[in-house]
Amino acid sequence: MKPSGNVATLIERYFTERLMRQRNVSANTIASYRDTFRLLFTFAQARLHKPPSALALDDLDVPFISAFLADLEMKRGTSVRTRNLRLTAIRSFFRFVSFEEPAHSALIQRVLGIPSKRHDKRQVHFLTRPEIEAILAAPNRTTWLGRRDYTLLLLAAQTGLRLSELISLDRDAIHLGAGAHVRCVGKGRKERCTPLTSHARGALQAWLKEPARRAASALFPNVHGGRLSADSVQSLLAKHARVASERCPSLASKRVSPHVLRHSAAMELLQAGVDCSVIALWLGHESIETTQTYLHAHLALKEAALAKLKPYERGKRIRFRPSDRLLAFLEAL
Repeated sequence: MKPSGNVATLIERYFTERLMRQRNVSANTIASYRDTFRLLFTFAQARLHKPPSALALDDLDVPFISAFLADLEMKRGTSVRTRNLRLTAIRSFFRFVSFEEPAHSALIQRVLGIPSKRHDKRQVHFLTRPEIEAILAAPNRTTWLGRRDYTLLLLAAQTGLRLSELISLDRDAIHLGAGAHVRCVGKGRKERCTPLTSHARGALQAWLKEPARRAASALFPNVHGGRLSADSVQSLLAKHARVASERCPSLASKRVSPHVLRHSAAMELLQAGVDCSVIALWLGHESIETTQTYLHAHLALKEAALAKLKPYERGKRIRFRPSDRLLAFLEAL
């Protein structure tokens, strides 16, 4: 029997009991948390000269966790956002341990107190309508692959589905009758339905008439009938974007990815005057705050708001002059 505070025993129970059985988290969450602890235990083996199965809870103290997070950034070149995601996984484990090993509560509370790092919030990137149309015109639709790529990219640009949602779609997820829509299971195992435009509906209707490759159930299979990988979709989009840049030069300076197509779908809705709360439902966002990032990126909306403001009266400018030495010091900072 493993002694109290043995990390191997706790990790096994954390994944099998807490994450899989009690919380029933998605496979993506399992994979993300698994990768975090693989990195953590590899770091521990090099730093503490202990095999992972021999680690005790006391080995994972605040100095060690802090050194691991610093190593991610300094040596592995991990972004602050990814560093914070790794810390989220570690915190989740220690919250589980707080119930399993109350004798280590002081250590656990100190680890839970490690703060996330603040980071710059980058403006979202999106494509304009002419850029999207240029990409959709790039696939050679005289071939099976070209027709598949065209339909996939059209669906992505119109619905704003996540890449993981796109590649997991089966043929029966498409409903082309009255109220045509696509049904998918997104983050947090939440099912949602996204309506289809008449153009997307027609393209999908034609695509579903194509003979399924080796009786594939996937909506967009590879040439062998299997499911497309995320890398495959990234690659085919990059290929068509390069071709499209000859017709639309502005694409050459833009980063084009499946997630940029998702952003573009959101911006199209925003430009059409759709409320942010509806866009949040459309995209499957947990919080409307996530959707509001599109407002920050929409310069035309800001300019329209600025045009409604009454300009200030022109008057004599009065420069602030501090009346105290300390105020003068603060003003000079």
